[in-house]
Amino acid sequence: MRRRPNYLAGAGSLFWLFLVGLPLYVMLAATLRTRQDYAENGPVSLPDSLTLDNYTGAFDSGFGQYFVNTLVVTACVIGIVVLLVPPLAYAIVRSRGRTTSAIFRLFLLGLAIPAQAVIVPMFYLISEAGLYDNLLGVILPTAAFCLPMSALILSGAMRDISPELYEAMAMDGATPRRMFFQLVLPLSRGGLSTIVVFSALQAWNGFLFPLVLTQSDSTKVVTLGLYNFQTEHGIDIPGLLGAVVLSMVPILLVYLFARRALVQGLMGVGGK
Repeated sequence: MRRRPNYLAGAGSLFWLFLVGLPLYVMLAATLRTRQDYAENGPVSLPDSLTLDNYTGAFDSGFGQYFVNTLVVTACVIGIVVLLVPPLAYAIVRSRGRTTSAIFRLFLLGLAIPAQAVIVPMFYLISEAGLYDNLLGVILPTAAFCLPMSALILSGAMRDISPELYEAMAMDGATPRRMFFQLVLPLSRGGLSTIVVFSALQAWNGFLFPLVLTQSDSTKVVTLGLYNFQTEHGIDIPGLLGAVVLSMVPILLVYLFARRALVQGLMGVGGK
């Protein structure tokens, strides 16, 4: 039986494509236009001529240093989270003691504490530790605020591992350490990818901690560097959008490489 085409669904898909595609076109097209062309012809018009000056100008204005600083902060935050959270989640899942359960609940209180509520004591703590205007002073609190959610995500993924697998390895004489490295970590790749993407987003898009805990240009990150395109006479919109596109590339690459394991982590172990 031949099915009739669903014209309503097709029209809805085209409308949704238009809603998603128009902002992307406006952003990408603006990065390839001069400031004068953008101001005279408007954001949705076709460019008179294409130029890469907005991208090269972003690096000439010091954006390259901000980009490197953000890469350092993001890589270190991911490293701290990946180093601390898996053994923590493993202990939470495998332990049967009330103490571990109570510590986990206390640990999760961090989810209810917004960064804005502790920024003043955080400023004094970082200053007293001699880490003000230092990338390490941004890395540590950013990683600390990623830990509770990451532990919750990864412990949920580890709970999906069948108890029979633990019992089989125990019968073979496997130690808890061997179970962790040979059983738990391989079956928790989806959860690991999820916390990597989550912590990378938190670190890369971080604004409050860099704003309060850094001052000099040598420690600025991309979220603060975007301010350079705003002057007392106006905003260089094509240059600003060029910097925004450059700042999107690393996070997009992280997602592209981790997307399969990320989807499996959201669906459960093995994607089932």
